[in-house]
Amino acid sequence: MNPFLASVRATIEEVADELKLTEDAKDMLLEPKKSVEVTFSVRMDDGNYRVFKGWRVQHNDALGPHKGGIRFAPQVDREEVTALATTMSIKNAALALPYGGAKGGVLVSPWELSTRELEGVARGYVDALFKEIGPNYDVPAPDVNTNAMVIGWMMDEYSKLAQHTVTASFTGKPLVLGGTQLREAATGYGGYVILREMLKRMKWEKEPNDTRVVVQGFGNVGSTIAEILDEEGYKVIAVSDSAGGLYLESGLDIKSIKQAQEKAGTIKHNLCYPKSLSETDVTCEHIPHESFLEIETDILIPAAIESVLTKDNAPNIKASIVLEMANGGLDQDGEDVLLERGLTIIPDVIANGGGVASSYLEWVENREGRKWEVNESKEELDKLMVRALDEALKHQTDGRSFRQAAYVSAMLRMTEAMQARGWIAKQARS
Repeated sequence: MNPFLASVRATIEEVADELKLTEDAKDMLLEPKKSVEVTFSVRMDDGNYRVFKGWRVQHNDALGPHKGGIRFAPQVDREEVTALATTMSIKNAALALPYGGAKGGVLVSPWELSTRELEGVARGYVDALFKEIGPNYDVPAPDVNTNAMVIGWMMDEYSKLAQHTVTASFTGKPLVLGGTQLREAATGYGGYVILREMLKRMKWEKEPNDTRVVVQGFGNVGSTIAEILDEEGYKVIAVSDSAGGLYLESGLDIKSIKQAQEKAGTIKHNLCYPKSLSETDVTCEHIPHESFLEIETDILIPAAIESVLTKDNAPNIKASIVLEMANGGLDQDGEDVLLERGLTIIPDVIANGGGVASSYLEWVENREGRKWEVNESKEELDKLMVRALDEALKHQTDGRSFRQAAYVSAMLRMTEAMQARGWIAKQARS
């Protein structure tokens, strides 16, 4: 079984047993409601046709329509999509959003396709799944290697098949098609809100300019939260991309790194970007992937792919707080080691919920035919994130980890909804 899926299922079973949930309730939380595999063909630029495989897994819709992203990746498979869909159910419930969880994926290397071919894949996926999605049933969004442009094509294809424009069928769209100005920054901004509020509740004693931050993964999420923390005065000492990491103990200028990345498509590892203008002659250290996570810091933010913190490297982590911005950034064994060592772990189902919270706001806008200003959206997002944090912390008792507490918060809400719908037996909790 996919390690991420095994870890998610293990946490659900552990919490379900602790809450003394009935077997029918546990099964409904473990197993997806529906899993669809599709194949579709796309005419390539050379005139030949190529067949692609995709999935859409809908986990649980007790609280409302399914919700979750679509990723285009060369390693994606049904088990990975199932793990992500299950996590989305937990995340949406923990955030008290009126959504269930879903996830989708297409087995493809999108960087090998022309723009026209990529559009063909996007539209072909929607054609194959048209009857399985929609604003009242399952609302997809961007994920790994998909963006507003791809989602715009998907919304258009859905609208063609529905024979009228349905902006609420997808979220994460271009602004002109009903998207929200906050969407690109939402996940990173939400992570910052959670970290900001968590530091208050921990009574963190260090000032921001004395608090070191390491960010693994400088994509949209990692670069956004790094830039926000930099602007707020935190000392971001290291960031990494697919080529490795840049490290400067005195602090990096994240805005300059982002600008350089946007021009070149990658971080230039032969250059240095000091935060202090007086350090023009300093040299940044290039850190390889295998040791990047082991940099000494106060806050470590894995913001790239699943299972980067494991039992193998967890003993070497030199941080006080881990903010899990990547879905499944820690595997269960790695988390156990870190918890035994006394680290504070802020789990993905809370930390990176800003993306789906923003998607919810976009969906509401589309359905109501209204438009919020950016500051209004930020205020609403702040409220959603802080409420979810405090509700999860209320359940962090009796030796529960923060992740277990977030799952308790989510699973109690989901079982209450399933019971109210008549899907499961009455729960006799002690």
